[in-house]
Amino acid sequence: MGQADTLTAPGPPPPVTPAVQRAALWMVAVSAFAQPLMLSSVTVALPAMARDLALSAVTLSWIPLMFLLSSAATVLAFGRLADMYGRKRVFVWGSSGLVVSSLLLASAPNGEMLIALRALQGVSAAMLYATQAAIVVSIFPPQRRGQALGMIASVVYFGLTAGPLVGGWLVEHFGWRVAFVVNLPLTLCVLLFLVPRVTGEWQAARRGHFDGRGAVIYGLGIVCVIGGATAVHGLRGALLMGVGGLLLWQFVRGQRGLADPLFDVSLFFTNRVFALSSLAALLMYTTTFSILVLVSLHLQYLKGLLPTQAGLVMFAQPLVTAVMSPLVGRLSDRLEPRLLASAGVLVTALGLLALGAIGHESSLARITACLALTGLGFSLFASTNANAIMSSIAAGQQGSASSAVATMRVLGQLCSMGLVAMAFSLTMGAAQITPETYPQLERALSLSFRLAAILCVPCVFFSLARGRLRPG
Repeated sequence: MGQADTLTAPGPPPPVTPAVQRAALWMVAVSAFAQPLMLSSVTVALPAMARDLALSAVTLSWIPLMFLLSSAATVLAFGRLADMYGRKRVFVWGSSGLVVSSLLLASAPNGEMLIALRALQGVSAAMLYATQAAIVVSIFPPQRRGQALGMIASVVYFGLTAGPLVGGWLVEHFGWRVAFVVNLPLTLCVLLFLVPRVTGEWQAARRGHFDGRGAVIYGLGIVCVIGGATAVHGLRGALLMGVGGLLLWQFVRGQRGLADPLFDVSLFFTNRVFALSSLAALLMYTTTFSILVLVSLHLQYLKGLLPTQAGLVMFAQPLVTAVMSPLVGRLSDRLEPRLLASAGVLVTALGLLALGAIGHESSLARITACLALTGLGFSLFASTNANAIMSSIAAGQQGSASSAVATMRVLGQLCSMGLVAMAFSLTMGAAQITPETYPQLERALSLSFRLAAILCVPCVFFSLARGRLRPG
């Protein structure tokens, strides 16, 4: 270790008392609930935003897309900075940024400002994505980490479950701007009451160096790929996607030779189960994340439902996932994960094909059943696939594996909204959503669902090809 590393090396980690563990778990859990609550509330509010600000269909799709794009482009950089300078510190930066950006979004005067501020909100969220699980892993001993991480996963699902109901009621009674601040009471509670109770700081044993060049290459690659996907019908879109692909390949090559990489890619080249399970997760999030966005548009435009009524129907998917995930998690300890997860992908594909066949005359019962089917499929896959990933790695690699899984999730969510933006661009162009363009909207929704169903084919292949984890 050189002199510079000696001077900048952090001290030993502080002792963690049971009181600090409880406070930290509450801090992360409340934050993990507040984010999906806000995100799913914004999903319900999209039609109201479009009407109030006269947004085109493509512009409307960029409101959730920009949040995910900025999060995906920066989450790796913040994960590395958190290791270098403190995970709690970056967590506080992210929480503070969410407060500021949410207040600004609630007062945005037009669609352009709304999209720009969503980028700021996405960067703030990336700081939380990069630190929430890392804080839990830092303060809990190995024998208690699984239980603590399971609790965090559960509150995320419950946040997604509550969002359509809470957000729908608030939007219906107070307007779409309230959807951006629904998380503020909880986030302020985290900053004012829970963070002060979490004494100490946690970071890597050796600070090392920050790969700024890699962070820029990765961020530009993500922006080019998604920007190109939204304009795929033109030469410019194809060129952007090609440039983005080259930048991401250069990023992966560069990370393999670094002592302090932004993203430890070695697991993808040395562990078949880990690599294929991670690719399956990427595709599964790509196929499923946009479902509630698309169904919200269908229910409020084509079916004419109020936000609260739409939220009640949308409630079916995350509710089934929240209820079934713990049961499936226990089942995955006894059954071969690749078979259970692959069955989940097939069930999801059936649900997506069924959603692609619905029209303005379809009953609410049919739409609810389709949503419940996709929720069941995702619950069969998600916890089982996560179990397979964490069971395939050696002791001491949990941090790298957790970072990789989080990155796959954010990238999958981003790609999911990129597919939606591409479908809307192909079918509606710059047109606003009005009764006259409802037929084009119906085609765009159907195309989005069917594209997602097609992606389930390689997802099943990766899931099955990972190999057996259990003998016999």
